[in-house]
Amino acid sequence: MCRFIILAGLTILAAPLPAAACSVAPGYRVPTNLELVERAEVILLGTVVPGDFEPDRSERQMIAVEPVEALKGAMPTAPIALPAMIATGAEVQLSNPYELKEAHPQSFAGACTRYVFPRGSRVLFFLGRQDGAWHEAGGPFSRWAEDVLTDDAPWLQAARFYIDVAKLPEEERIAALTARREELGALGDDPVAQLLAADIDRQLAGPDTPLHEGLPPVPDEADAESAPEAVEAAADAATAAETGTDVDGAGSEGEADEPRG
Repeated sequence: MCRFIILAGLTILAAPLPAAACSVAPGYRVPTNLELVERAEVILLGTVVPGDFEPDRSERQMIAVEPVEALKGAMPTAPIALPAMIATGAEVQLSNPYELKEAHPQSFAGACTRYVFPRGSRVLFFLGRQDGAWHEAGGPFSRWAEDVLTDDAPWLQAARFYIDVAKLPEEERIAALTARREELGALGDDPVAQLLAADIDRQLAGPDTPLHEGLPPVPDEADAESAPEAVEAAADAATAAETGTDVDGAGSEGEADEPRG
């Protein structure tokens, strides 16, 4: 996972971003899928449509989400607004329906969270609400907004199960996760069942390691003679990860400075 800090820094100039690229504070951990479920105030299945909302003072673009089902929390009674963009042309990229670990690839293109959605896509959103506005609840590199185009999409199945697990007392969760993993693991000829079982394994393994740990080392002097640009890029990326700044040395308005324990 730590490689994404470097990607986030190196693609700032190339990717079409919102107001600023993000960086993460040292010690930041991407939430596991179970933690993502616990963290969200509302987990909403909804359809993305263009927003007709007045832009706020930051001039962010907005999309509208037409509610389909609230898996957790209260069902909105009308379309909700989210700061994001409608995908056009080459930006149209749906989530891999069989990926249950990593977030949508656009999360690793500079902004640290997904913010471009195809018109008409059905998406599972993990949301919070503050000062009357909706916002993503996952944090950088989390699976806060993934396309789920069918009712039996693996990510939708996983989320429903983790919602049920999160309702249990702490002392009962490991048993519930283990039982479901074994049940799915026994379905050896069902590849989706094996994907779900592998994801449950990741929840049982506990929290992810901090992103800043294990960054590629800065090349030695011998490497510097043959590839000085690589040395400089690696050094800048390491500095950015340790200090919570972008690779050009400037802080980011999108910093996520709340590490998860």
